[in-house]
Amino acid sequence: MTARTTARTTARARATAVCALLGSSLLLVPLAGTAAAHAAAAPSPAASPPRAGGFDATALERALAEVPDGDVSAALIRVGGKGSWSGSAGVRDLRTGAPALPHARFRAGSTTKVVTAAVVLQLVTEKRVALDAPVSRYLPDLLPPSFTEPPTVRHLLTYTSGLRPGASLGSTTEEMYAHRFETLTPQEVVAASVAQGPAHDPGERQEYGNIHYTVLGMLIEAVTEDSYEHQAAVRVFRPLGMRHTGFPGGPDPRIHGPHHRAYADIGGRTTDVTEWNMSDRWAAGDMISTTADLERLVFGLFGGKVVPRSLLDEMLTVPDIDGVTYGMALERFVIDSREIWGKTGSRPGYHTVLGATRDLSRTVVYSVNAKSAREDGFPLVQRFALPAFAD
Repeated sequence: MTARTTARTTARARATAVCALLGSSLLLVPLAGTAAAHAAAAPSPAASPPRAGGFDATALERALAEVPDGDVSAALIRVGGKGSWSGSAGVRDLRTGAPALPHARFRAGSTTKVVTAAVVLQLVTEKRVALDAPVSRYLPDLLPPSFTEPPTVRHLLTYTSGLRPGASLGSTTEEMYAHRFETLTPQEVVAASVAQGPAHDPGERQEYGNIHYTVLGMLIEAVTEDSYEHQAAVRVFRPLGMRHTGFPGGPDPRIHGPHHRAYADIGGRTTDVTEWNMSDRWAAGDMISTTADLERLVFGLFGGKVVPRSLLDEMLTVPDIDGVTYGMALERFVIDSREIWGKTGSRPGYHTVLGATRDLSRTVVYSVNAKSAREDGFPLVQRFALPAFAD
């Protein structure tokens, strides 16, 4: 193996680690051609001057300068900690070529799980929920007799519950697109899961999936006798000043307020996928937010303003199972001797990342509108996140 090949392999391995940290139909001409047509008219990327802090702002600026391209139509990045930087590039709409909005709202996907975990841990603080209590204590009608050993709240938070995936409207973007305006309730999702019986004993292995957090959303509602959405707002969004974060009204397929159009390949054509009912993702992935608000979430959570530090320690503890990387909601990686915790969120046309060191010396949040949003995230992370952790 040559030195150049070794360097490429090492760089890809590091970036892949960050990627895992941070996994009306409008038909258009292929994105590559449209992007090229708009590139000249699109304004130059907007970026704030970096404040001292030891990250590769030049690489981030270069990444933004390449947007839009054949995959990415818009990108928003915020870097914080010891040194800060923010930038945006691309277009909000391929038809008009209007410039990207630094404050645009977007589908934040599975970063929603961080909020759900925080709400559950607040209920633990209030002694309304016990981490090691069986979920059947709070949802007595949830599990059939096939679950001889019910999972605990901790098992759900750490993706070790043994629950199988529930009902879905498709496994690929193209399959789901045909059903994008249909409604699949969280109750239907969970009922289909538990009807299959457990995949394994609780705590035996870690298997990332939405089902764990869908059940946690139901638990929150049962314990508080309130909606999950309202609990997330009063316990997390409002205290942290996340004024532009929330959930669609039930099956509402729209993103209200300023936002970018999202695109995906459907049947070999670049298709607008912005309007989409994603209520089946609910407490596992239905949140809409902004990069500034997600940065507030990161600083609030790691700064001990959302849950007590003792429970933050629990949240950032990986179960004692070989090969696992997730704590509660967040995933742990060590890159160049630096421990990083983060979460990725991927919905059709939207790819979101939040990540931070425990001491908040470095944070990164990005939202990228990309056709490849639900595919291998390596190219996106390599361009838009990895430089934030470069010394």
